[in-house]
Amino acid sequence: MAHDNLFESVKMGTQTLKNRIVMAPLTRLRAVEPSDVPTALAGEYYSQRTGAGLIITEATQVSFQAKGYAGAPGIHTQDQTIAWKTIVDNVHAKGGKIVVQLWHTGLVAHESVQPDGKAPISASDIDVGVRTSLRDSQNQAIRVDATPPRPATLDEIKQVIADFAHATKCAQEAGFDGVEVHGAHGYLLHQFWVEQTNKRDDEYGGSRENRARLTLDVLDACIAAWDADHVGIRISPLGTFNNVEAGYEEDKNIWMIEQINKRQPMYLHLSEPDWAGGTPYNDGFREKIRAAFDNTIIAAGGYTAEKAEKNVKAGFIDAVAFGRDYIANPDLAERIHQGAPLNEQHPATFYGGGTEGYTDYPFLKEA
Repeated sequence: MAHDNLFESVKMGTQTLKNRIVMAPLTRLRAVEPSDVPTALAGEYYSQRTGAGLIITEATQVSFQAKGYAGAPGIHTQDQTIAWKTIVDNVHAKGGKIVVQLWHTGLVAHESVQPDGKAPISASDIDVGVRTSLRDSQNQAIRVDATPPRPATLDEIKQVIADFAHATKCAQEAGFDGVEVHGAHGYLLHQFWVEQTNKRDDEYGGSRENRARLTLDVLDACIAAWDADHVGIRISPLGTFNNVEAGYEEDKNIWMIEQINKRQPMYLHLSEPDWAGGTPYNDGFREKIRAAFDNTIIAAGGYTAEKAEKNVKAGFIDAVAFGRDYIANPDLAERIHQGAPLNEQHPATFYGGGTEGYTDYPFLKEA
């Protein structure tokens, strides 16, 4: 069998994952609107992929204001929570573990998906020229320019923090194995962290400590709502995502990781920049991250099984998240273990639509 070290068990907080292969969070935009309830088809999609040691769901809104993409699901209403519970129960019935990724998109949004048609909030009113996704008359995803943002008020910031805590409680009620705070990819928490999009002069802007405050306040709130053993966080130090720059050099990102480490979350999930055309991490930076964070480190970004095996063996990371390969291969873990070929990906069906390109990719035994 190939890549045996990826099939060793690994700790995640107080839980144990059966292997080190993780299904990365993958936006698919198939939820029901306007309720943002995940569908029964989503339950089939996730249940097909329980060979992973851990499934991280697609990014999921913590409020209606947090929404930036038409068709993304939420986890803040009772109907959403009930729908997610069915999905989680199905994953657990097949021996899988699943956490929900919680996000607020901030400026990566359009007024048409915002409550009362308002402009989306961000740290400041900086328009980075980003695009988001809406739906056309055939329910297919289409790309449009985002609506220029407005600066969040202090009351709105407090509400964002409360919304993440509430969504965490909803996730616990739905039976998830934990939550992942989305602090990466140019979304709201990242927008507060970087100088490019944060021009505030209050306690959430200016100094390094102030820029980090929203991310750490949200992390604290989620931990208080559940506990540190059921809360992870994803960040993307270095690289540019959604036209938002990483904002700082290595040392300041290591400082942020040290602040996260003080909270002892169950894992740190790194989105590395090479999947989006950025410069790969060097081993020196990986060593600094490893020294700065005590618990499980998951890495994602342009990984092959060979690269995953190498970095796990070196001790830089503990598990590896695969993204687009998991879209096209519901049994990806088994294919890696057998050294079997992968299905061809069909990017035209990544976003929106129905079963095609979602639940109809063949398993190895069917190919």
